[in-house]
Amino acid sequence: MPEIPKIVLPHGGYRNLIVYKKSDAIYEGTVMFCRRFLPARGDRTVDQMTQAARSCKQNIAEGSAAAGTSLETQIKLTNVARATLDELLEDYLDYLKSHNSAEWQMDSDKKTAAREFAKAHAEWEEWKLLFETRPAETLCNLMIVIIQQCRYLLDRMLKWQEEDFTKNGGVRE
Repeated sequence: MPEIPKIVLPHGGYRNLIVYKKSDAIYEGTVMFCRRFLPARGDRTVDQMTQAARSCKQNIAEGSAAAGTSLETQIKLTNVARATLDELLEDYLDYLKSHNSAEWQMDSDKKTAAREFAKAHAEWEEWKLLFETRPAETLCNLMIVIIQQCRYLLDRMLKWQEEDFTKNGGVRE
């Protein structure tokens, strides 16, 4: 009897991805930042920021599930995750501007230390104490760093997904 080809490919395991862990830290950090520094009522910014952060991690998860049947859908969802980080990045930059605070310069000691910390720490629990104790300007800059790192990882993921789609083909809806 001939073997029946698999239509649903192996998928999942997204919770083990560094990019997912960083996206979860971005979500949790955004929720805490909004609670501490933005008004609870009358400002859509809180909803927009938390939804953008949530959308990133949810689209990584959904893309992973979709990968079993559609590489094209996985690519689209990964791209949505990436795009929502662009939106969230702008919100943090806007906060800095509107509060007369500075974005850390690329070559500053603070930015360098933040990049090194973010490279080594993907889990929310490793960030939580910082978000409970640091001022808004520091947290905005930390979020900018981790968002930039997550965007970089998503860009690499998209490149790999596109190469895999081109090489192995994919199911189109």
